[in-house]
Amino acid sequence: MATAGKLLVVDDERNILVSLSRALELENYEVVTARNVAEARHQLRAAAPDLCLFDVKLPDGDGLTLLETMQDDPDRPPVIVMSGHGTIDDAVRALQLGAVDYLEKPIGQDRLLLTVANTLERSRLRAENAELKAQLPLEDRTIIGRSKVIEALKAQIDRVAVSEGRVLITGDNGTGKELIAHAIHAASRRSAHPFVSLNCAAVPAELIESELFGHEKGAFTGAVSKKIGKFERADGGTLFLDEVGDMPANMQAKLLRVLQTGELERVGGNQTFKVDVRVLAATNKDLPEEIAAGRFREDLYYRLNVVPLRSPPLRDRREDIPLLVERFLADVATRNQRRAPTLTAGALALLASHDYPGNVRELRNLVERIVILAPPHQDVLDEADIRDFVPTRRPDSPVGYEPGKRLSELVADAERAIVVAALRAHNDVVADTARALGVERSNFHKKLKALGLK
Repeated sequence: MATAGKLLVVDDERNILVSLSRALELENYEVVTARNVAEARHQLRAAAPDLCLFDVKLPDGDGLTLLETMQDDPDRPPVIVMSGHGTIDDAVRALQLGAVDYLEKPIGQDRLLLTVANTLERSRLRAENAELKAQLPLEDRTIIGRSKVIEALKAQIDRVAVSEGRVLITGDNGTGKELIAHAIHAASRRSAHPFVSLNCAAVPAELIESELFGHEKGAFTGAVSKKIGKFERADGGTLFLDEVGDMPANMQAKLLRVLQTGELERVGGNQTFKVDVRVLAATNKDLPEEIAAGRFREDLYYRLNVVPLRSPPLRDRREDIPLLVERFLADVATRNQRRAPTLTAGALALLASHDYPGNVRELRNLVERIVILAPPHQDVLDEADIRDFVPTRRPDSPVGYEPGKRLSELVADAERAIVVAALRAHNDVVADTARALGVERSNFHKKLKALGLK
């Protein structure tokens, strides 16, 4: 039977070593021991433990010095420091040196086992996160584009990443809000720790509390074992709450409390946990409108919206479409074991002419459709080859209803289309266009600026 993990316990008192070892071995841990710094160094090399418990006072040194010498080792195991006569200074120094916890003797068995189990679980999740991150192709974690709006967004991400401020990412569906969250985490001080995400709209309302905070065995029907929640999994790292605007009202209050205190309890439990988590959130909803309608808490909005970031729609960065198409062609062709075709300038222009209400996600799906359905031995595709794959609008309906868009967004699209058409009809002369539309010239200039038209 596999063990639950290998532990190194370092203490100069034999009775303590024996009692701790027995308690841990009963929980299926493999325990190796050391009674001084020299033995501990040997066991670290020979046993390769998953977790260490160090006493502060040892015959030939102390556990804090031993901990300090491990700091430069990227593969060092997590360390819990123990002390029978510790001070606040010792506790602070232990945590500064990277200890995951500081326990004062005598240590209750329940407290010991809980701390060890939680520490090993978090260590395992961090290792899994690092492995998955290493397996993820670099291009899938890169924000592609050189347009002005994307360059501005990248600069914002760089500034935000070095802070600890919460970020609220807004934007249409399919614009890459989770990609922005990944980029913030990757450039932050927390990048070596887990990035954990939860789509609040995809979890049933009755289960979202368990997903976020975890639950104890027997907390409710079906809770056959203890579950670690997203907050605990993200401890030390980043928790990304996607579609936070869809979070049920009762959970909004509980999330607010965790953001205020940094403390949580698992469902069905009475143990309070302190977590160190940076929360990033995203939504495609207009949260001020949701607040006005009574569907979202205003105090939670201000807790989340410390730094606002907007993920731009693809129609506002059309110049990035050729770069995106090139990347998607290579990726989709590889996944489908096909040769990546080359698109002519005319074909790329046709792709860039579509508005993409589904944004980057829709473009990727369109590229995949082209790769799969295009003639397999045709290396170059022109406009005629892909025309049937590209959605077209009816001439009498330049702007229409698009699923996933709010009324305010549809109205803005329609207004933009009308203004652009009017400008073209008057040869881009602003004064003539304003006069024809019955708008005062100064107000029309403001309107052009608001619509992003020069």
